[in-house]
Amino acid sequence: MSPYKIDVLQGNVVTREQVQILRPGLSKAQVRNVLGSPLVTSVFHGDRWDYVFTFKRQGQEAQQRRLTVFFKGDVLERHEADDLPSEAEFVSSLDARRGSKEVPFLEATDAQLKAFQSKNPVPAAVTLPAAPATNYPPLETPGAAR
Repeated sequence: MSPYKIDVLQGNVVTREQVQILRPGLSKAQVRNVLGSPLVTSVFHGDRWDYVFTFKRQGQEAQQRRLTVFFKGDVLERHEADDLPSEAEFVSSLDARRGSKEVPFLEATDAQLKAFQSKNPVPAAVTLPAAPATNYPPLETPGAAR
């Protein structure tokens, strides 16, 4: 058995529906409203934004997708993208590790309950020491304007 590894999600999730909104002539602000801030921008390529997404989960092949948008000045000229999933496809891929939708049977027999109680006796009532009486001044003076 291998140790547990956390799911690693990096970058921007861009779906097919978002890319379908992109049209040549959109401003950089409009593209940012649709796709969010790009993961990669370059000082040397100011007219190119890269949206990169990777998702790594233990026991599954890593997902990686890329979308690049190209601008001419402040206006979208074109875009290039991998085959992107729809929003529904992406959400269902996140739930892929759950093989069975069956709810496990969670009822104990009387014998199991008695065995548990004998191994885990209920402690006698514990009395906690009384908290010391402290008298703090009020945080605000009564009637003060807010």
